[in-house]
Amino acid sequence: MIEPLDLPGVMLITPPRFADSRGWFSETWNQARLAALGFTETFVQDNHSSSTRPGTIRGLHCQLAPFAQGKLVRCIRGAIWDVAVDIRHGSPSFGRHAAAELSAANGRQLWIPPGFLHGFCTTEPDTEVVYKVTAPYDKASERGVIWNDPDLALPWPVPAGTALLSDKDNLLPRLAEAEPWFRL
Repeated sequence: MIEPLDLPGVMLITPPRFADSRGWFSETWNQARLAALGFTETFVQDNHSSSTRPGTIRGLHCQLAPFAQGKLVRCIRGAIWDVAVDIRHGSPSFGRHAAAELSAANGRQLWIPPGFLHGFCTTEPDTEVVYKVTAPYDKASERGVIWNDPDLALPWPVPAGTALLSDKDNLLPRLAEAEPWFRL
């Protein structure tokens, strides 16, 4: 099932699960089946992260063209609050966000197209996230915006004083300072 969210192009994908007495089985990616539903992305790389503590924030990140990445994100252990922020120059929804809870239990996946910032906050201990991307990692194209930018007013599920971030993510600029990057 594909469910469009509040921002153009951002979608929640929920693959079916087939359960029996042993547990369940789910086909998390099937190019032909999703193409029949209109989802025709090509992926070039898979990424996997592990976060030990709830309240760990990763993001808000993106890459500039020609290495802008679309991401298909899912949580395979624990749970996250996953967010996409529109940074497409000239977009009527510039600076707005869409978010979803992704967890090992619900099996949902979030599609974040190129031109969006991406970030997430873990809400359970020992959380693992995997995501497919449409372009390879390119350090020179990497950009980001501070997670708690007051202009974005994202409703993170963790108080600012308890959030755990990398040193790099803690130094990211606000969207207003970073916006010239997104016009390149």
